This record gives sequence, structure tokens and C-alpha cells, in this order.
Amino acid sequence: MYEAQKPKKIYDKKSAKVKIEQYCAYQERSQQEVRDKLYDMGLHQKEVEELISELVVDNFLNEERFAITYARGKFRIKHWGKNKIKQNLKLKKVSEYCIKKALKEIDPEEYYKVLKTELQKKSDKLKDKDPFIRKNKIAQYLGSRGFEMDLVWDLLGSE
Repeated sequence: MYEAQKPKKIYDKKSAKVKIEQYCAYQERSQQEVRDKLYDMGLHQKEVEELISELVVDNFLNEERFAITYARGKFRIKHWGKNKIKQNLKLKKVSEYCIKKALKEIDPEEYYKVLKTELQKKSDKLKDKDPFIRKNKIAQYLGSRGFEMDLVWDLLGSE
């Protein structure tokens, strides 16, 4: 059977501010995540935008800091390439300026090392003997991980 959804608690602006400050203090958030959360709390557009402004002024919310933290985390922990990071930041409605700034924070040498490591891991897993098929599968995999295809093919060409 279906579980009955418990009704959402409706907050007033003051109690929502306390709750959302805790939400932002726990980890970096994008403005859109906070906006969505505030709407879920039952606040109206005017109240939501006022609260977001207050959070920015009080430094609970910083889009640039969020983008840099997000990009660094996804790269170091999940080994995502720049394309995938950029795409996901766009989904979170982060500004183009903040996305560019975040991607500049990724060290090019470390990026290339991670790309080589991911290539080697995928290569070790493949059973195919045909070099053409192997390279295409590796390129497809690394592309899906968000790495730039020109870098991938340069690296595959040097093997």
C-alpha cells in the first residue's frame, strides 16, 4: 500500500531563517538549492528572495564559494572531468562567471594525472584485443566522465 505523506510543516519567515541558516552552515549550497528549500517550507516569493539576500549579506550563502567547493569535491572524490562538473553546476543554476572561476581552481597537472589514471583503470578492465575498439570504448567512457575529448584522444594517441 501507499504510505501517507506527512504534511509539510509551514514555516513563518523568522523560523524559516533559523532553519535555513542551519541548512547553509552544514555544507555549501547553491542559491537555487536554498530557494527550493524555502519554497518547500511554504514561503512566498517575496519572503524567499528577502531571505536569500539576508543569507548572502550574512555570508551563509556564497555562489562563488559553492561553485569552487563543488568543483573541487567532484573532481577529487568522484574524478569527474570539467565538462561534467560544468554541466552539473549549470543544472544548479550557478552563474557562468562562478563556473569559470571554479574550473580554474582545478590544477592542470593534477587533472591530467587523474585523466591518465582513469584511462589506465578502464583499459585494465577491457577484454577486447582490437586496439581500435579498445580506444573507442576508453574514449567513450572518459567522455561520459566529463573529460574533454581532445585531451582524451591526445592521450590515447600517445599510447
